[in-house]
Order: sequence, then structure tokens, then C-alpha cells
Amino acid sequence: MSMTPGTRLGPYEIVSPIGAGGMGEVYRARDVRLQRDVATKVLPEAFAADPERLERFEQKLARRRR
Repeated sequence: MSMTPGTRLGPYEIVSPIGAGGMGEVYRARDVRLQRDVATKVLPEAFAADPERLERFEQKLARRRR
């Protein structure tokens, strides 16, 4: 799922791609509520529909937040 600049994901507006890896694509985005840049990761649709891959993705995110 490639995102184009200007695409909105909730409060985030995609600015540019940063990279891609085994679990998805990473984008530089702007949090329009807080007026700051963030990185956001987007899973391919096939991964998001697979419960095991989705759980692994969520676990990775939880570990990074600690």
C-alpha cells in the first residue's frame, strides 16, 4: 500500500516515504494536531488481514514503546 504525499491517516498527513522492510512501509508524516513530524509504519493489506502477522507487528510496536 504505497501512500502519496497529502494522504491522511487519522491526524497524520503523509509527507514522504522513508523506507520499506519486511513488515511494511515507513513514512515521514505530520501530526496536524501537535504540529510536529512523526514516522508512521503502514502494513501491506495482506499482512493486516493475517492475524499472526498483525499480532507480531503489534508486539514489535509494543517493545519499541517501552
